[in-house]
Amino acid sequence: MADKKQSRYNNPVQAILTGIRDLFRKQKASGELKPTDRLDNKTVVIDGASSGLGFAIATGLAQRGAKVIMACRSGIPEKGEAVKMLSGSENVHMVHVDLRDMNSIRNLAIIIHEKFAPLDLLILNAGVVSGQGRKTPQGLEEMFMVNYLAKFLFIKLMLVSGCFRHGESGIPRIIFISSESHRNPKEINWDSFGKFEPYSMGKSMEHYGHNKLLLTTFAFELSHRLNPGRTTNYSVFAVCPGPVNSNIARESPKIFHPLLRLIFRLFFRSPGKAAIPVLYLAASPDFEGKSFDYLFLMSRKTIDEKASDPSNGKKLWAMSEELLKNFSVF
Repeated sequence: MADKKQSRYNNPVQAILTGIRDLFRKQKASGELKPTDRLDNKTVVIDGASSGLGFAIATGLAQRGAKVIMACRSGIPEKGEAVKMLSGSENVHMVHVDLRDMNSIRNLAIIIHEKFAPLDLLILNAGVVSGQGRKTPQGLEEMFMVNYLAKFLFIKLMLVSGCFRHGESGIPRIIFISSESHRNPKEINWDSFGKFEPYSMGKSMEHYGHNKLLLTTFAFELSHRLNPGRTTNYSVFAVCPGPVNSNIARESPKIFHPLLRLIFRLFFRSPGKAAIPVLYLAASPDFEGKSFDYLFLMSRKTIDEKASDPSNGKKLWAMSEELLKNFSVF
């Protein structure tokens, strides 16, 4: 049974079929996003916000009264103007970042600290499914960097510089866009951690799932470190929004693009619908004071035991810090 479960995301076809099946499986919602769930006077940073899910989340945040900072590699300024038009809010800003590049992430952290802090909410949304292994400017693998290490680095920089707001406005929330594919790997591959290893499209979903396992493990460990004892200083959440009709499969072979567009349009959720559980975590008082939670769609679930294993969390944190020392980013 475990092997069958772990094969659900081994390749793009299995991942698509699993996503469709999960959407039609009956889920028990843990709550609902209400019109009264507002983010007035809250400052939010969201990465990967120029298209797809991130764009829909940014629009929803602005509609609910938040000051929204869209951290993006492209779409500046037209995507920010589109969010303003759709949301009816002028309190929307865009900042450039290339999450493949550590220097760009460091520059983003400086800009956030100097121009927009303090923050009430941080949403780590950006993700990529690469058709093959590609090196970043620092020589790391692109999916590993964008889907995991960039988040670790950015949050560390935010914490070190004291960018989060504390006090009467409530507890800061950090939300990771994860995936149920984090359950797929049999174990964390420590031997290849941080090492560039070429791969082709057939292995892309396997790498994606492994990176989402790293991300979910980091989220759980982050909550543990930020909230010692029974004190909640930060609320750390992770969510799988389900399969989204987005452009994430753009690097698949072009011959399959018409079929994928049809499948995505017929069976996958629109970015607007997929954004609902993220907005729920961001705005609902249901999560006030919680140190950690994980949602699949609108249903509460436990994360995979590999991600909640304290030894994995400690090891991941230590190895991530050691890797970053090689690049002198702090």
